[in-house]
Amino acid sequence: MQGKMKQAVMEGIGKLKMIEVDIPKVAADEVLVKVEYVGICGSDLHYFEHGAIGDYIVKPPFVLGHESGGTVVEVGADVKHLKVGDRVAMEPGKTCGHCEFCREGKYNLCPDVIFFATPPVDGTFQEYVAHEAGLCFKLPDNVDTMEGALIEPLAVGFHAAMQGDARIGQSAVVFGAGCIGIVSLLALKAMGVAEVYVVDVLQKRLDKAMELGATGVVNSRETNAVDKIHDIFGARGVDLVIETSGAEIAAQQSVDMVKKGGTVVMVGYSNSGMVTMPMSNALNKEITIKTIFRYRHIYPMAIKAVSEGKVNLKGIVSTVFDFDDVQKAMDYSIQNKADITKGVIKIAKD
Repeated sequence: MQGKMKQAVMEGIGKLKMIEVDIPKVAADEVLVKVEYVGICGSDLHYFEHGAIGDYIVKPPFVLGHESGGTVVEVGADVKHLKVGDRVAMEPGKTCGHCEFCREGKYNLCPDVIFFATPPVDGTFQEYVAHEAGLCFKLPDNVDTMEGALIEPLAVGFHAAMQGDARIGQSAVVFGAGCIGIVSLLALKAMGVAEVYVVDVLQKRLDKAMELGATGVVNSRETNAVDKIHDIFGARGVDLVIETSGAEIAAQQSVDMVKKGGTVVMVGYSNSGMVTMPMSNALNKEITIKTIFRYRHIYPMAIKAVSEGKVNLKGIVSTVFDFDDVQKAMDYSIQNKADITKGVIKIAKD
């Protein structure tokens, strides 16, 4: 496919510009996807606002966006499982396939991953993307491309729940009611966890958690979260805690409220990169502390969960922006973090 397309490039901190570039060419193992929706991730906002995350430093011009869904418009010569017109969710990380982690099936740990919108790799704030066909997952008829874009954060939630060995009959607490906290809640409920409480300091986010199926919520600005959970479950505590906020106090309270022999899954990154934990209590309880990095082997399961109605993925969307308003979208998302669960950019026009 030949021609030009619109692409939003980051020219500097807090500044985006719409430009016109060539539509990318498709390799034999790739498909060309007309991008229809892209979710605005916290990492996009961090790059936009600060220009870096740790050692990943933006060197303009740079393209943000990695949560993507769209329609196949061209198919590479070697691609057999997809055809023009198929709607797909795009898993954003292409790995080497040969390192020890890829060979073990832990491809999310591949040191040579090429991941959309992780410098220096451009993302998907553009009208067309050429992507490895094996990373493009066909959507069922009852799952649209907005939901396809949001499979990416949902995959994080499922990976966290699976790392915690979530299962029917358990009780759980999720710290943080931002997007990743909410999708962790949705994943836990889809996997049969009976009681899920959500802790945050922002009441609007907690209201959204209740709307989407939380058993209850705790505003930790007003109430001591550990005391509240112990009031509900007794001194035993809960089976599983998923910590998505990155706040040090949340990490500490996770240990205090999980039961003996229980599991804490650490998901959120702290601003400093360092967290002090109550290790004496963790040792006395013989708890398991796990971490996650992105996800692996999750997309098919997550898509099926949405298709079967086990996950209300559209329910997390708070705002949809037109692609032409991408600067406004990012500015608004920065300025209204407390009010937005998930912002989405609609790339393609009807």
